[in-house]
Amino acid sequence: MKNHILNKIFFAFILLIGIISCEEREELLVESNGSAMVLDLSADKLILDENFPANPALTVTWKPAVYSVPVEIKYSLEVSSTETFETAHVLTSTLESQNYASFTNKEINEAAKKIGLLPYVAKNMYFRVKSYIGSTNSLQQTSVVTNILLTPYAASPTYEYTDLYLIGDATAGGWDNAATNMNLLPLLKTSNSKVYEFTGFFKTGGFKIIKDKGSWEAQYGSGGTGVLSTDGGSGNISIAQDGYYKLSINTAALTYTLVSIPAPTTTYNSISIIGSVKGNWDTDTQLIKSSFNPHLWMITGVELNAGEFKFRANNDWAVSWGINSEFFGTTTIGGANIPLSSEWKYDIYFNDATGDYTLIPVQ
Repeated sequence: MKNHILNKIFFAFILLIGIISCEEREELLVESNGSAMVLDLSADKLILDENFPANPALTVTWKPAVYSVPVEIKYSLEVSSTETFETAHVLTSTLESQNYASFTNKEINEAAKKIGLLPYVAKNMYFRVKSYIGSTNSLQQTSVVTNILLTPYAASPTYEYTDLYLIGDATAGGWDNAATNMNLLPLLKTSNSKVYEFTGFFKTGGFKIIKDKGSWEAQYGSGGTGVLSTDGGSGNISIAQDGYYKLSINTAALTYTLVSIPAPTTTYNSISIIGSVKGNWDTDTQLIKSSFNPHLWMITGVELNAGEFKFRANNDWAVSWGINSEFFGTTTIGGANIPLSSEWKYDIYFNDATGDYTLIPVQ
């Protein structure tokens, strides 16, 4: 009986080894058998309509890649301004052998900007698709190249940042999360995309942090002392006494610090921006002082050209601020000109106590 059981165990072990060996042989035999995939575009000429950015603009389909055994295939759809793809940009990636993708006016327009196509100029946009299998993206195939004659419109700036805003009765914006509430102040982004800061005045009360104006879907509240919670039922972060504080949060670690700091002593009658972004270095564009905190200044929906600018106090060069950093940073008195690469409408926020500035494209 004992020998019979041992024989069964030995037979099962040999069978398992055989199955594993077969699976390994099958993996080794996966080969690319198909010819180059053929792309099909739903149009050969396309003028993108800036009045309807969310409308469908283009559908791209391609012949499925062929491998020697049935496998799940991944695809990567690329576009370029040249037929040889020196400036390739991944338009989308698909899984589960999906061999088509559709895009809106805005999505194609943003891609056109990234590959260097100019607004309102008809130029070829080239397409190709690559196929892969496995977790290591092996056995790659690349399709033939096709193109469309595309006329893009002026694209919004390339702004790949996530903004977070203070909300609550301890802050300038109160509890009104409407998209039109311009007193919802942004936290300062940092070189670490998960770390944000805000230095300024808080009233006795509470606050939270939201991601999108007009929505409570993504929010950060208190999950305990020094702990952030993304639960919609989280508590408010409490301010026990009116005063100036420095807030720092980490959205990855879900932690925060809130430290009381001395009140700033220097005040200014006016803060403005000046520079080639407004056409010349002779005319100031005035920012509006916050009625909640006299050291915070803002202007919303201001049209700026590509160029450079600085902040300055009292319409004079005696005190000016700058930094060679686009969209956000901590300026210094007498610092470098602030660069701006795209003409657009922007919201601008400036803290004269810290030099912190934030510039956000209006979407």
